[in-house]
Amino acid sequence: MVETENAAVFEKYFTLLEQTINIKDVDRKGLISVTDQKKLLEVLKKNDADLMTAEPVVIQQDCCRRSFLRGFFLCAGSVSNPEKSYHFEMVCKSQAQADQVMSLLLGAGTCPRMIVRKGHQVVYLKEGDQIETILGILGASKAFMRFENTRILKEMRENVNRQVNCETSNIRKSVSAAVRQIEDIRFLQENGSYSLLNDNLREAAELRLQFPDMPLNELGKRCLPPVGKSGINHRLRKIGQIADSIRNK
Repeated sequence: MVETENAAVFEKYFTLLEQTINIKDVDRKGLISVTDQKKLLEVLKKNDADLMTAEPVVIQQDCCRRSFLRGFFLCAGSVSNPEKSYHFEMVCKSQAQADQVMSLLLGAGTCPRMIVRKGHQVVYLKEGDQIETILGILGASKAFMRFENTRILKEMRENVNRQVNCETSNIRKSVSAAVRQIEDIRFLQENGSYSLLNDNLREAAELRLQFPDMPLNELGKRCLPPVGKSGINHRLRKIGQIADSIRNK
């Protein structure tokens, strides 16, 4: 039984059906006799192998290739939600069909891959920009815009999270370094070796004790005369080396 809300499509279906398998008396309500059903199944089974691929002459023109891919996608294609992952696929019934689809996708400027799933060849794309290219070729302008907007927002969130994680890691490293520097200074004071530090090292040590959470570049500006980040870091590292040498002894 055939169901459609479009009367023109309904009439076209039965016209093509009559021409294909020579059914003379087709019930226009959508019912086919048992004899005609058997004839239809036999014809479809016989021609199934021939319908696996399109004739080269049919897809010579760019517009024809677009139409072929559009129809194939509507029949056996899908796109995942870009919020979760980027995945576009078309399920093929034979290797020859998969090779033809892959060739057309390659010609469209994408790099498709293929896997075998449940006895079928699945041609797929995983890159967001390539999926957008195919959606544009298929003429799915609304889906293209939704995919693009979602992809932009997703990449923005990923970039922000990456920057936040990087800043968090840097802060964690700075805090750990400051804690280690204060421990070295306290060790020298308690050990009676603080007097071994020259004026520059003692200045750096006192500033670190006074401002335990201050970044190195700000700490260096408080020196007299001011020094850069590398300069104050060198002095604090030197203090740590002195403390380590005393610990080893």
